Amino acid sequence: MLRPKPAHSESDRNGSIPASPEFHDGISENSTRTGSIDIQQEFNHLEEIVLASLHIPLTQYTLVDEEKLLEQLDFLRLSLPTAFQEAAEILQQKEEIILQAEEYGQQIVEAAQAKRAQILDHSDVLKQAEREASELRRQVQQECEAMMQETLEEIDRKRRQCQQEIEEMRRDAIAEAQAIQNGADEYADSVLQNIEEQLHDMLRIVRNGRHQLQQDLPGQRNS
Repeated sequence: MLRPKPAHSESDRNGSIPASPEFHDGISENSTRTGSIDIQQEFNHLEEIVLASLHIPLTQYTLVDEEKLLEQLDFLRLSLPTAFQEAAEILQQKEEIILQAEEYGQQIVEAAQAKRAQILDHSDVLKQAEREASELRRQVQQECEAMMQETLEEIDRKRRQCQQEIEEMRRDAIAEAQAIQNGADEYADSVLQNIEEQLHDMLRIVRNGRHQLQQDLPGQRNS
C-alpha cells in the first residue's frame, strides 16, 4: 500500500530507515500485555507501523503493510470493551462505598435506638436522642445521595469520553484510508502519464521514419 511519508519521520544521513520497534503480526509486544489497555499507547504503535514502513526513494510515499495496519486497528477495536470494563469496575467500587456508608448509617441508627431504650424513663434525654438519630439518618441519607450522584456523573463522563474516542478513531481511520487511496491514485496517474509521453515520442519517431522512407522510395525506383 502506498502512503505519503509523514513530515515528522526522520532518516539518517545515508538515507536509511530509523530502527523500529518489533511487531508480531502487526501488533506491538506491549499491546499483548494483560490488564488495563493504554489507548494512547496503542495509537502510538499504529503510528510506528507507518513510520517503520519502507520509504520510496525520491518520492513522498511510503509502502505500508496493510495487514499489519488493519490488525492494529482490529486490536484497538477489540480493546475498547476493556475501557468500558474499567468504567464498570469504578461503578462497582462506588456502589461498595455506598453500601458501606449505608451499613455505617444503620449501625449509627441502631446505636441511637439502643441509647433511647436505656434512657426510656427520661423523656427529655429521649427526645434529644431521637432528634440526634433523625439528624444522623438525614445526614447519612444526604451523603448516600451525593455519592450516588457523583457515581452517576462519573459513569456518564466515562461514557461520553469513550464515545468521543471511538468517533475520533473512526474519523482518523477514514482520513488515513482516504489519504492512502489518494496517494496511490496520484502515483498511478503519474506513471500512466509518463508512459503516455513515451508512447507519444515513439509514435512521432515512427511517423518521421515512415515519412523519410516515403520520400526515399521514388528515388530508389528510378535508380
